[in-house]
Amino acid sequence: MNLALLWQVAASALLVSAITPTPTVSKRDNIEPSVTPQFVTTQDGQFMFNGSTLPFVGTNAYWLSSLNSDEDVDFTLGNLSAIGIKVVRTWAFNDVDTIPENGTWFQLIANGTTSINNGTNGLQKLDTVVRLAEKHGIFLLLSLTNNWNPRPLLDNLGAGPALSGRDVTPNTNNSLPRNTLSNDYGGMDAYVREFGNATMHDEFYVNPTILNSFMNYTTQVVSRYVHSPAIFAWEIANDPRCNSSIPATNDCKTTTVTQWHSQVAQHVNTVDPNHLVSSGNQGFICMDCPKLFPRIVPPPPQTSPVPGRRRSVPKPLTKTTLLQKRKAAWKKTRSLLKRSDTNTEGVRVRGRWVATQTRRQDDQGVGPGFDGSQGIDSEDILNIPQIGFGTFQLFPDQNQYGIDDPSLPAFNNTVLQGIEWIQAHAAMGKLFGKPVTLNGFGLVTQANAPFFVPFNKTQAPFGPDATNTTTTPTQQPFGVTDAQRDDAYTQWLKAGLAAGVQGMLQYQWSQGNLTTGVGTAIAPTVTGTDVTPIVTGTGLSPNDGYSIQGQGQQVVVDTIQQAAQQFAPDDPTTITT
Repeated sequence: MNLALLWQVAASALLVSAITPTPTVSKRDNIEPSVTPQFVTTQDGQFMFNGSTLPFVGTNAYWLSSLNSDEDVDFTLGNLSAIGIKVVRTWAFNDVDTIPENGTWFQLIANGTTSINNGTNGLQKLDTVVRLAEKHGIFLLLSLTNNWNPRPLLDNLGAGPALSGRDVTPNTNNSLPRNTLSNDYGGMDAYVREFGNATMHDEFYVNPTILNSFMNYTTQVVSRYVHSPAIFAWEIANDPRCNSSIPATNDCKTTTVTQWHSQVAQHVNTVDPNHLVSSGNQGFICMDCPKLFPRIVPPPPQTSPVPGRRRSVPKPLTKTTLLQKRKAAWKKTRSLLKRSDTNTEGVRVRGRWVATQTRRQDDQGVGPGFDGSQGIDSEDILNIPQIGFGTFQLFPDQNQYGIDDPSLPAFNNTVLQGIEWIQAHAAMGKLFGKPVTLNGFGLVTQANAPFFVPFNKTQAPFGPDATNTTTTPTQQPFGVTDAQRDDAYTQWLKAGLAAGVQGMLQYQWSQGNLTTGVGTAIAPTVTGTDVTPIVTGTGLSPNDGYSIQGQGQQVVVDTIQQAAQQFAPDDPTTITT
């Protein structure tokens, strides 16, 4: 199995044609375009654009606005467009508590107030990303904040010295340049630390001062692109939940986060009625949680079905059906293993050991992906009227999406649980008649393990500076092999396409030959202390453990390009200006 096969599967979803350039028109300028442009809409559970359906396979590049030159943004988006990618997810926020010496920042949150940076190293950088996305015919999915912004030396009240040598974020225990990691762009906890008691993450959802500050920032950003057809949709937040690296109060429930979604979605929809609004949550499901937006069961149709054809009626997921399906799948697996006498040993993905065959275990419940323990009820959020489509993510290295079948090796469990996760969300979309997108999926490979930084951390646990990284003869390196990654991605993409998921975004894109700058996300190598480096050569985009670089990346590029050429739509669409 290789990455070429992966993207041959993805090719069948690349049904979006190139769009012609169009200028960005800001609402704040009070200028109306001469001809109303078309925007992405939804109909019967599908995305629509210019009268055609819009399924897609895209990618993530959270760092786009932190690149050091307009030419680098143009270069990156041009490469994406050239290989057929038409939807890119990126951050539309960059919060700081001290104005940095170098790099990009959008908002200062300090001294009990907020200040928007409209300068050339501020929101004008996001303007550039939007303008060049229009040039290259790419849609942007813009996220407005992040659940994750760990500052361990600050949040844990530890006394640690400020790091120097590069423009790094204070009160972290890393020396990576600012904006290297996806969790180093500010976010919810930046507001909580300034306007709350800085000890409970869920203050972000209920504190009036925090809500007003976030709504103000949202207005400033969303209003800039009301008339831009390059905006695919707004994402309220990346991976919102009750807790972050800062804990939550006992009062935070799924309804707390759902109510916040409703408030923000209504606000965004008021500011920008042209573009869709989505959540950005991980996709956690809670069948038994109370609902703020319960599903209204429609009356049965009056017409009779076509003779010989059974009517398919979506049914909601329940705890009983979930456990029954899981029990049946495990039983089937055991039966197949007995027939084949298969060796079920394998390399564990979310740990550093070899999984061995174990005996059948008792029922372990529905698991954290389905019990509401994260404070997310994606079904209730999806049914908010202003939420245009559903979202979920798939990162098995960092989250648990099911209960392991004790008869299978860990890698097989990871793949199968990913397939079931995808199918569950596709079914949810059909139940509510809305599209659903997988906003990010990825696995850490053994080669990438030294660069892997979990979303709630600031250091690589398996990097050169990590502690307790020695292995024993019975242990394996963290992560999967390249072949296992390709196999998992292929199966997940097939499952998404077969189940009716309308969009799938790989995490994350890797770009080389970029301009370096001291103290920026694309930084040159700094040796020693108090040394001013000579900035020469080019750099790579940030790698938090999920980028595909080197030889494997070229395979991806080549196969996506072939897919885009072979599966072009019969009726190309264009944006009118």
